Amino acid sequence: MRNRPLRIARWSARHPWSAITGWFLFVVLCLGAGIAAGSNAATTEDFRVGEAGHAESMAAEGGLQRRPTEHVLIRAKSGPLDAGVAGSAVSELTGRLARLPEVDGVAAPVRSRDGTALRVTVVLKGAELDGRKNVAPLLEQTAAVAAAHPDLVVEETGSPSISKGVNDQRGEDLALSERITLPVTLVVLLLVFGSVVMAGVPLLLALSSIAAAVGLAMTASHLLPDPGVGTNMIVLIGLAVGVDYTLFYLKREREERARAEGRLGPEALVDLAGATAGRAIVVSGLAVIVSTATLYLATDVIFSSLATGTILVVAVAVASSLTVLPALLVTIGRRTERRAARAAARRAARGEPVRTKPAGPENGRVFTALLRPARRRPAATLCVSVLLMLAAAAPALGMKLTDPGKDTFSRGIPAMQAYDRLTERFPELLVRHEVVTRSAPDRAPQVRQALLELARRAQADPLFDHGTGPSVRTSADGRISVLELAVPHPAPSGPAVESLGRLRTVHLPATVGALPGVETAVSGDVARGQDYVRHESGKLPLVVGFLLLLTFVTSAWAFRSVVIALIGVLLNLLSAAAALGALVLVFQGTWAEGLLDFDSLGAIASRVPLFLFVILFGLSMDYQVFVVSRIKEAVDGGMTARAAVLEGIGRSAKVVTSAAAVMVTVFAAFVFLHLTEMKQMGFCLAVAVLLDAVVIRLMILPSVLLLLGERAWWPRRGA
Repeated sequence: MRNRPLRIARWSARHPWSAITGWFLFVVLCLGAGIAAGSNAATTEDFRVGEAGHAESMAAEGGLQRRPTEHVLIRAKSGPLDAGVAGSAVSELTGRLARLPEVDGVAAPVRSRDGTALRVTVVLKGAELDGRKNVAPLLEQTAAVAAAHPDLVVEETGSPSISKGVNDQRGEDLALSERITLPVTLVVLLLVFGSVVMAGVPLLLALSSIAAAVGLAMTASHLLPDPGVGTNMIVLIGLAVGVDYTLFYLKREREERARAEGRLGPEALVDLAGATAGRAIVVSGLAVIVSTATLYLATDVIFSSLATGTILVVAVAVASSLTVLPALLVTIGRRTERRAARAAARRAARGEPVRTKPAGPENGRVFTALLRPARRRPAATLCVSVLLMLAAAAPALGMKLTDPGKDTFSRGIPAMQAYDRLTERFPELLVRHEVVTRSAPDRAPQVRQALLELARRAQADPLFDHGTGPSVRTSADGRISVLELAVPHPAPSGPAVESLGRLRTVHLPATVGALPGVETAVSGDVARGQDYVRHESGKLPLVVGFLLLLTFVTSAWAFRSVVIALIGVLLNLLSAAAALGALVLVFQGTWAEGLLDFDSLGAIASRVPLFLFVILFGLSMDYQVFVVSRIKEAVDGGMTARAAVLEGIGRSAKVVTSAAAVMVTVFAAFVFLHLTEMKQMGFCLAVAVLLDAVVIRLMILPSVLLLLGERAWWPRRGA
């Protein structure tokens, strides 16, 4: 592997147009193959975990699984609801909806307890998750009825329309993040390179890498189903690492160009960059891929999709940096040389002297000032920096997790606004627990009586709804029965969670759970969320354990030093912990709601910490690899340990910080999105990258290496 990046870069440099043409053909083929194959969307079965998942499997076995359901709320614009006018609207609505091929059935209208509204329930055909694809015609018909009855408010909501609204909003958010990220990234790159052409190269390669990865992910979804979040992650990570990898390569090529002072041609300069930055990019990409792959151990369809998207886009970004980038650099370099030669000839014809531009300092005063504490007082700098990072990490000890359901979605979605008005008048629709049983067919009457007894006990419990009659459904073969119990509290609330615990541990064991030979399980929105959090918590030690082990092994292999590998793992832990602490401090409370435009969940979305912990380890390895690679080059060149640290970090400080600025920009753009879960991810990633690039790489890492001296390279070099 040591010479392979160089060989690839050298071939691309010698055959630039073949490499450029081949790369863009590769991108087109990947995208074309993905479009041709289509995306294989995850189904309800792919999301099933824990007891709730088992209950849903049993219900599906008897044909009693959840169906995509919509509710149409009809109320007066002002004053009491006129029964005649409302009845006319219901009649027209029922007729319109019943004729739609997407509709399986329309229920009779139900009046709210206060008499101010009517509710019409509509069941769609197909599986539960198919509802969002089929709900558009229903929304059109509901809007037509609303227009025909201007004195009434006719609005539709339900899981299908809410899911469609969330998807539409996510698409708008993604477009917004791109409108913010691309210009700001271009400005940062212009400041780094001072050239529009050179600033455009990283963006071009990052966007082409994203396009190729999207196509590959669509094809891969036929092996690992896509729950709809993979593209967001490909864009998020692809833009960050794609620009970063290209930036590191470009900066190294420019450094070699300045050092050569015109004595080397573009091909030789690319060779030198490929031999150093090329290998560092490969090691960095491998570290991100290896760390991200641990997400597969969570055995969760969402984590698997996020891992697949991240791995694909990182692999493609690495490939672009080793193939098409050297070719572009040679092409641009040859053009620059020709222009410089013509300019020199014109000056010579005019008799003007040859002028050379003096090389500027490697780092400006800001970076020199940031490095000064570690250089002069490493022990004090290490202690203060670590204490500050630990203080930032402290709030993470009080982290609470929740599985955000539809009650937490943005109220900017019309279906969510209608949902609030619906549940205000029909609170029994807030939460429904589903008790599922499986038994021999001849025991169906006994099971039914036990379920009705369970319903009576629940109605006597203040945590459950008292006005809804029990509903028991039994499969045609009598083996599966389902009881629905209403709870008038939103899904993430304490009373709703408590009602689930009471049902599972008190009411169920005392009734149908006491029947021998009867299998029972509880599902529903609350059960799904609670079981999902429990499932993730159970997988956390396995994922984190393998993450630490693989990160250590990768780093030890890359640098041939156990001490360097251990330092890398510890610093990554510190960086991730500090970022998660900041996440809890900002999002678990309410003080930052107005500042960042979100409604606090009082907890962190359950998927966020595990995913961020893994991704942050990978991204932290980016900077670890690039900084330590420069130090290792100096060590291999014969410098003392102290001189190598100062040389390596001094030469990499500006480029690492520039790369971090790009990453922070990309991740911070996600704070402006509507979905709280994405806000949390973007905020945490931005904070982590900022802390890692400034505090870890410019203060803690150099302090540790200066204090350890030659011992840092054990066993490769003697202590």
